[in-house]
Amino acid sequence: MFGNLHVHGNSILVVTNTTVAPLYLDKVIDNLTRDNPKISVETVILSDGEQYKDMDMLMKVFDKAIESRLDRRSTFVALGGGVVGDMCGFAAASFLRGVNFIQIPTTVMAQVDSSVGGKTAINHPLGKNLIGTFYQPQSVLIDIDTLDTLPERELVSGLAEVIKCGLVRDPEFFEWLEKNMDALMARDHVAFAYAIKRSIENKVEVVSLDEKENGLRATLNFGHTFGHAIETGFGHGRWLHGEAVAMGMVMAVDMSHRLGWIDEPLVRRVHNILNKARLPTVAPEFMTVEMFKSLMSKVADGVLRLVLLKGPLGNCVFTSDYDKDVLDETLLAFSKP
Repeated sequence: MFGNLHVHGNSILVVTNTTVAPLYLDKVIDNLTRDNPKISVETVILSDGEQYKDMDMLMKVFDKAIESRLDRRSTFVALGGGVVGDMCGFAAASFLRGVNFIQIPTTVMAQVDSSVGGKTAINHPLGKNLIGTFYQPQSVLIDIDTLDTLPERELVSGLAEVIKCGLVRDPEFFEWLEKNMDALMARDHVAFAYAIKRSIENKVEVVSLDEKENGLRATLNFGHTFGHAIETGFGHGRWLHGEAVAMGMVMAVDMSHRLGWIDEPLVRRVHNILNKARLPTVAPEFMTVEMFKSLMSKVADGVLRLVLLKGPLGNCVFTSDYDKDVLDETLLAFSKP
């Protein structure tokens, strides 16, 4: 699976979590050491969940790397979902000012989105992903068989990013998803192989043009500004990332329609596909308009920029040029005054 092209040096640190370790850690270590007896593998097993994507957990990775006397030729391997990938990547970017880094994503969310593109970060109590950097992995190794052990809620959460990809960039892919959502929900490997491949192709094209998110890449955050507010307000981990993004897409679609930028049939199609995927379309009851406003990110020079649909399916804009009263109308429609 790995080979000499992926691993630098003879020291490897595998970062995983308490859920994934019993399933795949031994297999990965066996694969890493099978052809090279000189390779030394250390492991860090983190607590599982978005609520643990913080500085304390990140320090466990650094502690292990330093205690094991790893050097600049070492390779960090992220084995798990998006939280593991983000923290392992951030650690790899920071340890000795940067070491080799491999992603082995085991969730839909990580396979189609977070493992590709080089975003690494941890959360802060005041917001999601506020502390991090861009650091590209040397390789991303995906095995669809890992989805067979994925809890259904995690599987569904990842489909939110797949749906988003079709909405903002790829109308043909969105139409394919509408026809094949039942197969994806049934974990059909052929369907998932296509969905993952198409999602990655779209993301790689965007990242290659705008790695540091100066404009085009920001459009991949469709639904995330509203969604991150829900994640932070609700407490990281109580709603999965994809669940919050799905709800954020519903709100962004609602606002786009109120602005007159998309038609009613597209609004219905978005609701229908999210319902098919068993993703939320109703915000948590505790959210208020003021909570949304205080927690929403993407503020530059005091102005909130949003990714909204505009025009036919597959078109969107990242803009602050919208009627602010319409934003208030959308927030009021999905939360308490």
